[in-house]
Amino acid sequence: MTTRIPSTSRRIIETIIVLLLLLGLMYALYDVLKIFFGVFTFAIIFSVSLSKFYERCCEWMGGRRKLVAVLYCIVLVAMVALPFGYAVSTINEHLKEASDWVDAARENGIPDLPTWITNVPLVGKDVAVFWKQLQLRPRETASIYERQIMHAIHHIVTTGVGILGMALQVVLGIIVSAIFLVSGEQLMRPVRATMTHMFGDKDGYALLAATAQAVKGVSIGVMGTALIAAAVSWIGFIIAGVPIALALAAVVYFLVVIQVGPLWVWVPVVIWMAVQGHTGWAVFLAIYGAGVLVMDGILKPILIAKSGKLPFLVLFLGVIGGMVAWGFTGMFKGAIILAVFYTIFNSWLEKTKFYAPKD
Repeated sequence: MTTRIPSTSRRIIETIIVLLLLLGLMYALYDVLKIFFGVFTFAIIFSVSLSKFYERCCEWMGGRRKLVAVLYCIVLVAMVALPFGYAVSTINEHLKEASDWVDAARENGIPDLPTWITNVPLVGKDVAVFWKQLQLRPRETASIYERQIMHAIHHIVTTGVGILGMALQVVLGIIVSAIFLVSGEQLMRPVRATMTHMFGDKDGYALLAATAQAVKGVSIGVMGTALIAAAVSWIGFIIAGVPIALALAAVVYFLVVIQVGPLWVWVPVVIWMAVQGHTGWAVFLAIYGAGVLVMDGILKPILIAKSGKLPFLVLFLGVIGGMVAWGFTGMFKGAIILAVFYTIFNSWLEKTKFYAPKD
């Protein structure tokens, strides 16, 4: 005796199988494309933020979209590559100086610490004791602190690799964003069609607008903060008489944009100034650099929230929460997620009979 599966149950089973296959396909797609998420994030950031400027340039150039895209790539890549190249050359010079210092220490012994280091509050005495032990028993002292030294070296190397990877993602993101901008309406047509098919004409366009506003708000906030931090840093370098102040300010701009922070420029400058014997200027730069760091932390979320048309709290929570969860790209992801949720929630609320906006 055979039993037949009812048609309704058969359709449910078939639907479940199709959904499982679709979920498996989407997971495989995610696994393939996840390495490019950083590049696509930067591409969306640049293309959305600079789309109006790009279209104006196309009008000025008589509609030559590909030529404008090439110039766009050259200019933006140069803005990234020049500060990064300068930072790499500076690090290389410092590594050579460190190597020369080690060779001199092996021949003539480890020199005494500068007086200003031993007089630093809280840590000066401990550093002086450690340095004295290093002078008397270098091998034994180095073996005691081997784990801490290796941890510091590992941290420096991984940070440098992270910065290099971020710079590469930015460059690739610029190139991909140029492709997006050249495609223009052709690229957005399937996106709009998908959104309107899923959510309807009104809600679909509202979600696209909210996403664009979130990306623009975060972009303006991040780049605006980086520009202000670079300008303030340049003024401080000029006041203290630091050489190549403009190049150092450019490096500050780049590091603030990729969320590494200005300390990687300010700490070496303070140390260099102190080694040169300008203790007063070193103290001034240390205080000034701390102010730049605090400004970077406070100004960024404020500019991000103020630059968008979405409510302050929505963007603020999205940026801070996303940055804590996913780092630099998390600022954009968090802002987009909260902006989309806010738009969907408002759309749903407007359709309920309990929602009656006040006149």
